[in-house]
Amino acid sequence: MKVTIKSAEEIELMREAGRRLGCVHEELAKIIRPGISTLDIAKACEEIIRSYGGTPNFLHYQGFPAAVCVSVNDAVVHGIPRKDQILKEGDIVSLDTGVAYQGYHSDAARTHAVGQVSAEAQKLMDVTRQSFFEGIKKAKAGGHLHDISNAIASYVTSHGYGIVRDLVGHGIGKNLHEAPYIPNYAVRKRGIRLRPGMTLAIEPMINMGTGDVNWSDDGWTVYSADHSLSAHYENTVLITEGEPEILTLAPGAAARISQ
Repeated sequence: MKVTIKSAEEIELMREAGRRLGCVHEELAKIIRPGISTLDIAKACEEIIRSYGGTPNFLHYQGFPAAVCVSVNDAVVHGIPRKDQILKEGDIVSLDTGVAYQGYHSDAARTHAVGQVSAEAQKLMDVTRQSFFEGIKKAKAGGHLHDISNAIASYVTSHGYGIVRDLVGHGIGKNLHEAPYIPNYAVRKRGIRLRPGMTLAIEPMINMGTGDVNWSDDGWTVYSADHSLSAHYENTVLITEGEPEILTLAPGAAARISQ
C-alpha cells in the first residue's frame, strides 16, 4: 500500500481532527477515578467526541462496539468497555480513541493512573510516554521510518521493559489505518524515507515483563502473556520540513510537554 502525502488542505483537516481528539483526551482524564466503570468511560467518550463536532471513528470499526478501547492493568490494547468492570485504586488504564472530522482521522492513546499507583506502575507509564518523544526526535523529513522505531526501542530496552511486537503504529489520513506500519522494536532495515506531508500514528505499547501477548476469547482484548502491567501512549504526528508536529494535543498542551 502506498504511503500518502497530504495536501495543505488535507493537513488542515487533520489538524482539526487532532485538535478535537486532544481535547477529548483532556476531558477523559478528568473522569478517571476509582469506582467508575469502563462502560461509563466509553459513554462519556462518545458524548465528548460528538460535542466537539467529530465522529467516534472507533465505534463499529471492524465490529468494535465502543468509541474507545479501555484497557486495564495487563490489558495492552483493545479492551472492550463493560458495565461490570470497575476501576479501583492502584489500577492503570489505557484509553485509545479517535476522531473523524470531515473525512479525515486522528488517533491517540493515553495511560492513566487510577488514584495512587505504585512507583513501578508510574515508572512504566512515564517510560512509555517518554519513548514516544524519543521516537519523534527522529520523525524528520529526510530521515527513515525505522529510525523512529529504533529510537523507541533503545529507550525502552534501556529500562528493561518488554516491547510488544505483535502490534505496531501506522499511517493515518482518509483511513484510520494506512501504510506504513511503524514498529516499536528495533529494525535492521532503515525503512522508507520520511517526507513532508506524511501523517503517522506512533504508539509505543510497553509491558513491564516480556513483550509477548495473548488475545482474549472476546476476539479483541490483547493481554500481556505474563499478566504484567502494560502501558500505551500514542499521538498522530505530521512530518514537516522542520520539526514534527503532534496533531493530537489540546491547545496549549505542547507547552506542558517535556521532550
